[in-house]
Amino acid sequence: MAEEQINQNEQEAEVANPEDLRAQRLRKMQAIKDAGGNPYGHRVDGIVDSVAAKAAYVDENTEVVKKVAGRLVSRRIMGKSLFAHILDQQGRIQLYVQKNVVGDDEYAAFKDLDIGDIISAEGALFVTRTGECSLRVNKFELLSKAIRPLPEKYHGLTDTEQRYRQRYLDLISNEDVRKTFTMRSKIVSEIRNYLDSHGFMEVETPMMQPLAGGAAACPFTTHYNALDATMYLRIATELYLKRLVVGGFEKVYEIGRNFRNEGMDRKHNPEFTSIEIYQAYSDCRGMMELIEDMVCHVAMKLYGSLTFKREDGVEISLERPWRVATYTDLIKAKMGDDWFELPIETQRAKARELGLRITDDMEEKDVTQEVYDKAIEQTLIQPTFVTRLPAFLVPLAKRCEDDPRFVDVYELEINGQEISPGYSELNDPIEQRARFDQQLIGRGDVEGEVNRIDEDFLTALEHGMPPTGGLGMGIDRLVMLLTGAPSIRDVILFPQMKLQ
Repeated sequence: MAEEQINQNEQEAEVANPEDLRAQRLRKMQAIKDAGGNPYGHRVDGIVDSVAAKAAYVDENTEVVKKVAGRLVSRRIMGKSLFAHILDQQGRIQLYVQKNVVGDDEYAAFKDLDIGDIISAEGALFVTRTGECSLRVNKFELLSKAIRPLPEKYHGLTDTEQRYRQRYLDLISNEDVRKTFTMRSKIVSEIRNYLDSHGFMEVETPMMQPLAGGAAACPFTTHYNALDATMYLRIATELYLKRLVVGGFEKVYEIGRNFRNEGMDRKHNPEFTSIEIYQAYSDCRGMMELIEDMVCHVAMKLYGSLTFKREDGVEISLERPWRVATYTDLIKAKMGDDWFELPIETQRAKARELGLRITDDMEEKDVTQEVYDKAIEQTLIQPTFVTRLPAFLVPLAKRCEDDPRFVDVYELEINGQEISPGYSELNDPIEQRARFDQQLIGRGDVEGEVNRIDEDFLTALEHGMPPTGGLGMGIDRLVMLLTGAPSIRDVILFPQMKLQ
């Protein structure tokens, strides 16, 4: 009866005004201070995590004493004893507190704790009748008083907006979210392990640059007071990494943040993490082999499988070899074998039949790219290397030797989105300058792009860069793929949100 009454009181507290609960907890905190206590604790030595503690249990005849710490997330009081759970980074462990063991005052103090308080507890391990490894507490200590209650009695946040804005509550409340970000850390670590074991060197290049180059994107701008100069947050690491290849670092990579002053949606965040990898004396095919092997290695190492399910149940298989299809063949398969011979008016009309927004001033290349972007890319669910792209799309790649209209590149599409582009890098400084010049024709700064050429990069190329293969990969999108997350916001700890 006592247990039922206390649970009922907790249910009533759940629906109380949050500010009333906060005021109640503030009074408890002040009472601890008035009694000479410290509601915000101190360093605690000798703590083991919940998984290690439970693993240390031997049998009922062997006493193993451990000290654990974490956030109080549940409590069930049964007269002169109670069960509680605390949560740490590794998971949960159950505590068993008895009045006749800890004493009347300490037992009353434990009962007066609030869900959300952070405590340490020490005691002997045992297994309950239900088979749960637990800690029989002989002493405990309050380390941090939670002034605000956790949401929904630890059933998790249901408001998506609140989950992203208050990620700390999301992590406390949702085990799956903690697993996603734990796995993200392991994915990045395994990528590093793979590249390091293959002779690549990790480097760091500037995030604040005098020119925003290496990609076609709108940069964020800032002002450097000491130089009285406009600077740009980088949109890509490419041009600085290629300088390092010129300098003799033949196998380099960088994992870091890029910034693009553009829209936000399920696949895009203005601040995102990518990796770029460059290998001298390689080419586009070498990069295809590298990315395929690396992604499969990471998947097998961390998941033991090459098959993953989306949230809607669709399976994605990373089994090798991955499909290879040219850009032109994909367009013809969608729009007809005669697409590239059709008059522009007919192309525009056929594209509009797909529901695409095609304006009367769009040229053939623009209409074709719109078809690819909006009607083809999203259909490429299984891994597909899209190769031989039109040269105007990729100004930093070598042209195909058999047809200069195309460049020797790939775009790796998985789950309907680009995961990685890779190139046979353009190392001819004369052609590179011509490509830059062509890219700037008719382009002003109306969209915030920088209408200047990176002369220092061209100077570096003129000193000689060996034939080189390069690739980039969106870390956030790879994590989405491997964890089944439906949105990029689900794999970025603190995604950009609209200002409140």
